[in-house]
Amino acid sequence: MSGGTATWAEPPSAVPNYIFPFMSLAFFSVTNLSQFQQLMYRPLYWFGKNGTASIEPSLSLAAEPVYSNSNQTAVINLKNYKWSNGETVTAGDIMFWMNMMHANKANWAAYAPGTFPDNVKSITINSPTQLTFTMTASYNPLWLTYNQFSQITPMPAAWDITAAGGAPASGGCSMTTYGGTDTACTAVYTYLSKTSGYDPANPSGANNALNTYATNPLWQIVDGPWHLTQFDASGDVTMKPNPSYSGPVKATLAEFKEVPFTSDSAEFNSLVAGNLDFGYLPTQDITSPAKSPLVSGANNARLGGFNLAPLYLYGINYFPYNFNSSSDNGNAGKIFSQLYVRQAIQTLVDQPLFNSKVFKGYAVPTYGPVPVLPNTYASPQETANPFAYSVSKAKQLLTSHGWTVVAGGTSTCTSPGTGATQCGAGIPAGAALNFNLQYATGTTWITQLMNTEKASWAQVGINVNLSSASFNTVLGQAVPCTGGASCSWAMENWGGGWEFSPDYYPSGEEIFQTGAGSNSGSYSNPTNDANIKESYQTNTNLDKYQNFLSTDLPVVWEPNPAYEMSEIKSTLHGVVPQNVFAYLTPENWYFTK
Repeated sequence: MSGGTATWAEPPSAVPNYIFPFMSLAFFSVTNLSQFQQLMYRPLYWFGKNGTASIEPSLSLAAEPVYSNSNQTAVINLKNYKWSNGETVTAGDIMFWMNMMHANKANWAAYAPGTFPDNVKSITINSPTQLTFTMTASYNPLWLTYNQFSQITPMPAAWDITAAGGAPASGGCSMTTYGGTDTACTAVYTYLSKTSGYDPANPSGANNALNTYATNPLWQIVDGPWHLTQFDASGDVTMKPNPSYSGPVKATLAEFKEVPFTSDSAEFNSLVAGNLDFGYLPTQDITSPAKSPLVSGANNARLGGFNLAPLYLYGINYFPYNFNSSSDNGNAGKIFSQLYVRQAIQTLVDQPLFNSKVFKGYAVPTYGPVPVLPNTYASPQETANPFAYSVSKAKQLLTSHGWTVVAGGTSTCTSPGTGATQCGAGIPAGAALNFNLQYATGTTWITQLMNTEKASWAQVGINVNLSSASFNTVLGQAVPCTGGASCSWAMENWGGGWEFSPDYYPSGEEIFQTGAGSNSGSYSNPTNDANIKESYQTNTNLDKYQNFLSTDLPVVWEPNPAYEMSEIKSTLHGVVPQNVFAYLTPENWYFTK
């Protein structure tokens, strides 16, 4: 049945807060990308075919790249898509994106040194619908498609401006040639970023542009199936179908709404009251534990007229250490740099117990950097548990390295130095295992998990001081830093780890390579960097990479629950299978009586 308004619940305390689809890690979230921007601005390639992690050619703006010259050359042919202002999506719109990335790679969260755009030797526009990329070396073609060309979101010529009312393409971020326009592209980026509410010169400033998103003509030029009609700073979003959309699936709903909630309990009350067509069941309200994480539970008796469909993302769950942290007189970063400390912390994270008790079976473990669900690339080591829960092992790791352990208190370094039985480089006598950890509020399971882990770590005198803030605040804090006030954080947990997009092949360069834009804690290890490079240049075997990181512990590996226990009104159809990258596709949805 055509028409109607579908109302969808945003995750608790996580609202869209950035509209320009070129952003730093502070805004690089599922909330902003998969559940907001991509409804309006389509990426070059679409992923998540039929509930898998595979590319979906039929929904992509271009045919898959054609590789030649030992996979050093790629030809991309565009399909016939239109912008809502009547212009065609052309090769120039891709060149615009690539020039933007060339000039502003430090502000692109998916950037990893040596990859896009560093590994692009040249780009030639052959016709309005075809480009040829020449790379600096030969690469694994799967990686090029899934992790490099996947990053591109074509941008309209109307965005190539440096001031309101500017003529299209007047900004000079060339859409005909690659490179040589960095100064102009930086000015264009600065204008578009400020218009989206982020000032690169004042990164901690408030976003005062949120209330303009639905009225600014720039953001109304879309090539996706939806355009924005209402938006406010609290996260209330209304979209209507783009009448000019030229893709294969056109919306039949009259309207789509995203509704914000500060907590999962508030959302559940709204769901029970019948105010939502598509919401989620909080873990604390699950009445039928899962026998397997892939099994859908029975409908909650309090939700007659809804179907339960757990959504598992293609991702991993973790929270980062800040290896450059200046907290605790600069000791925190140096302490985190000691592998034995990270081993002690990980040994006290009892993932099997948490999966059972906190998530009631609707979770899988994270023991390394490659997803285990669906298990496409995970090694046997990654599906095991290298650090089984053991208080005695954690204590032994600390005492054997110069720490006096005070169970229930705070352990301190009493044997400073770099010897095998001493605390480690840069850690002075009296340094304490005392760290601050900020986590995202609003989701009960995150609070439960943090309190449980705090108590577990306290058994060996690792004192973790918990605080909470909104998802956007935590994510905005957990960014790479090199020192000073911006590096004062020690540990941050936004609760979602990493969902693999736009790096759909989990080789990890965006999150764990030295200097990567989404390497939150500034982890750096030359062996890991070499393993990553080998995985994307010479083969498709990720075992060496994942086995090393499963034991080197760049982050705290955490249980990975269902992203959402989706509750879908029985009269709303076209929702399942859900996209494993959390792409929202309300253009597929429709109501029946």
